[in-house]
Amino acid sequence: MPLPKPATRVAQHTRTTVYRGYQREDGLWDIEGELRDTKSQVFEIPGDGVWQPGEPIHGMSIRVTIDAALVVRDIAVSMDDVPHRECPQAQAPMQRMVGSTMGPGWRRAIEQHLGGTQGCAHLRELLYNMATAAYQTLPEDASTSDPTKPPHHLGRCLAWDLAGPVVGRHHPMFFKPHVNATES
Repeated sequence: MPLPKPATRVAQHTRTTVYRGYQREDGLWDIEGELRDTKSQVFEIPGDGVWQPGEPIHGMSIRVTIDAALVVRDIAVSMDDVPHRECPQAQAPMQRMVGSTMGPGWRRAIEQHLGGTQGCAHLRELLYNMATAAYQTLPEDASTSDPTKPPHHLGRCLAWDLAGPVVGRHHPMFFKPHVNATES
């Protein structure tokens, strides 16, 4: 179902993000994210540059290599298009994420290692959603080290409600139906 018809408007900004997941020959996994920002009109940052419509102001990529337990083994960063000459200095601190796990606490680890002026806001934004791309890339059983614990995604959205029919069908051992107040 499409969005309702918008009010009359003029395009100003477009942000495009793309995530891709790959299985490697060596048993590891690569998750790649790209971010691109463009303007619809000429855009100027005095002292730093002028960008034509459609010309990328931000053009950045990250490749995170993880193992089956979702632990970051390596990270590579590219900042091909940036608005300030100082921006590429944010690439080196990204190595602090090696050893972190794309699971509960992922965003906290990003903030701890790269938050504030330690890193780049745009690279952090890409990293946040790389965990979701990793979950979509790895087969469900690849990251499940303990079959007695529910997968990380259960209980994190309406469809994966522990009391819902999807969990009942796909993960019956973790299904927990709601108890009726009159039954207790």
